[in-house]
Amino acid sequence: MNDNSTELAEAKEKLEKEFASVKESLGDLYVAIEALRSAGPMDDVSGLLNSIEDAAKKARTGGVIGSGAKSHGRALKDYRELLNSSDS
Repeated sequence: MNDNSTELAEAKEKLEKEFASVKESLGDLYVAIEALRSAGPMDDVSGLLNSIEDAAKKARTGGVIGSGAKSHGRALKDYRELLNSSDS
């Protein structure tokens, strides 16, 4: 493998890792949405909405780990740039 193909393979691996992390964090979002969907009139709807917002933020930013949709977006951009430069 030459340097460009090694770099491209590493970028693709990072992209796939970031994507898996985002997909995993969506599980928490689905749980929070389901809790709201299943809520009744005596439930704390505001608190349930806050849980959805927190889960969405974690999916977007990655929370403490720092690997969320933003990191995926950067990894995707880097991979596409490498892919385009290898086509040239």
